[in-house]
Amino acid sequence: MKLSEKTALRLFAIVLVLLVVGNTAPARDPLTLPNPVLYFAGAEYFTTGGRNFTRYKYNVDNLADYPQALFAAAPALPPCGNNTNSSRTWVDLFDQRGTRLNGFCALGAPRDLNSIWFALESNVIPPSYIYIEMNDRQTNTKYKSNLADTVM
Repeated sequence: MKLSEKTALRLFAIVLVLLVVGNTAPARDPLTLPNPVLYFAGAEYFTTGGRNFTRYKYNVDNLADYPQALFAAAPALPPCGNNTNSSRTWVDLFDQRGTRLNGFCALGAPRDLNSIWFALESNVIPPSYIYIEMNDRQTNTKYKSNLADTVM
């Protein structure tokens, strides 16, 4: 049985496509990390400049799920003010309506997620709930937490 030149070229093209598709490694998904699980850790009262403040402190329950690399110094990325070695991931705190309350651009390790806070003058009623966003500036990925209370 002799194949025509046209049929042979078609078979060759099919085999070539199968070889290329068969040898192509599947695309790898970037590391998928969970959203932070935020909870209220307590309040601290302090005075500065003759004014009384309340510091609302928060922890991230699943901080062990985040690799150290997220908090490495990132001098190749834009600085945080004068800090040219700010971390790869910045963390911002927002009230339930999306108003920014505070931010951290130099956390050095996942454990530092247990030292985030915002402060208000003690006579100001805090928002009912807050959340955080972790912004991995290297991959342009944001991780948004649950809403957490501002009281125990």
